[in-house]
Amino acid sequence: MKSGHPIRVMQIIARMNVGGPAVLVADLMRNFDPELVNAVLVTGYCDENESDYLDVVAKDVKAVRVPGFGRSISPLRDMHAFFLLVKEIRKFKPDVIHTHTAKAGVLGRVAGLIAAPSAKRVHTFHGHLLHGYFSKSKTQLVVFVEKFLAVITFRLIAIGNSVKKDLVDAKIGKDSKYEVIFPGLQPLKTHPKEEAKKSLCLESDKTYLVFVGRLTQIKRPDRLLEIARYLKVNHPDSQLLIAGAGELLATIEGVSASEGLPMTFLGWRNDIDLILSAGDIAILCSDNEGIPLTLIQASQAGLPIVSTDVGSVSDIVIDGVTGFLTEVSSEGLIQGITRLLEEPNLRHTFGKAGEQRARDFFSSHSMVEHHLRLYSQSL
Repeated sequence: MKSGHPIRVMQIIARMNVGGPAVLVADLMRNFDPELVNAVLVTGYCDENESDYLDVVAKDVKAVRVPGFGRSISPLRDMHAFFLLVKEIRKFKPDVIHTHTAKAGVLGRVAGLIAAPSAKRVHTFHGHLLHGYFSKSKTQLVVFVEKFLAVITFRLIAIGNSVKKDLVDAKIGKDSKYEVIFPGLQPLKTHPKEEAKKSLCLESDKTYLVFVGRLTQIKRPDRLLEIARYLKVNHPDSQLLIAGAGELLATIEGVSASEGLPMTFLGWRNDIDLILSAGDIAILCSDNEGIPLTLIQASQAGLPIVSTDVGSVSDIVIDGVTGFLTEVSSEGLIQGITRLLEEPNLRHTFGKAGEQRARDFFSSHSMVEHHLRLYSQSL
């Protein structure tokens, strides 16, 4: 704190679409002690095909909306959003400007340098932006821009150890500038399994493999189809339970229906606690991840996990202890799933170990305290 006053922190994120970054930013905004931190959230609007986390879940979190400050790249709209950011920064006079995700990281840090040069700039990398998102030429451009921005940034936050390693290896900022701060979540409400199944109209005698996430290419929902085909032939008493939406939902649903695959689609839900309580195994089949919050929630619910070994998933899932980390393929996932389907005692052991790890490393309280210490260093 400066002269006994709360630290003035401006959180900037391009959009609060449903997903990990929005969950973490909203949790920070909710849980800072107002006597220690005076925080304001500045964000844009979601695309038409996206759900806005502030509208559907975090209705209690207030935000300053900046028109044109969203996902898509548009020189005119982005320039307009940039000048509005400069205006908001000058109005708020922050001690710390904390940006999240790539676009907000560019516009927010440069706007901060112009509008409040004495404010300390902090940026969080929520995922592996160097893998799977851009073409090779665009990735090279991203690295070039991020190297420059790192120079004008006080602290760089990576949400996982693998995320940090990738960035340091790419020479985006010095190792000494980084802090690894794991995402923290509030304790998950749990429900008796049979009650949860009944609430969701699920069959009581089936084993459910739960996938929670966006059905987009980077998440590789085609692997869910391969898993379902395997279950249909080899484990007919098992079924995939899929909670999520995205541009590939209709395609995956169509294939599943035409082939009669054991898949139940729940769409986007805000009762993930109920869905995880009904499940027996959590799965993730992505080509790339940061540190997926859905796996932390699955651990909180006591579910063993089978996931591709990508990003910082290994910070959540300890291979052979809380679940299985597999090669990035349907075959690898099926191998881990088969083991857990055939060994119920192992499912229980992994689930209990994961539950304990979630309590020890991924609490909301520890995340908020870590951020507060970092902000205090800037004064």
